[in-house]
Amino acid sequence: QERLVESGGGLVQAGDSLRLSCAASTGTFNSGALGWFRQPPGKEREFVAAITWTAGHTRYADSVKGRTTLTYDKAKKRGDLQMTSLQPEDTAVYYCATGPSLWHLQNSMDIRTWGQGTQVTVSS
Repeated sequence: QERLVESGGGLVQAGDSLRLSCAASTGTFNSGALGWFRQPPGKEREFVAAITWTAGHTRYADSVKGRTTLTYDKAKKRGDLQMTSLQPEDTAVYYCATGPSLWHLQNSMDIRTWGQGTQVTVSS
């Protein structure tokens, strides 16, 4: 059974950078995509970014575009989310997930597996 484990969360200050990693324990990942979501305190979970396992195509939410880069290492089955210029509104629990495509992840449809989440807190 596929399992995703996030790491790299923590407490940072506004303006800092942070890298989150998502490691997959099983699966061949010859198709589909890996995505990141976040759930701010008291709000619903929202899409952040996604990348396809094969071609490395990416998609980003407007709120993080230009200061976020999602990369992956297919051999290691790991995706890294690099975020810069963090602001207090980026405070959230960040989750990674796998799904059939960028579109499915962006629309939170047919999500195959969720990670357990990692907390990111940005202080002002």
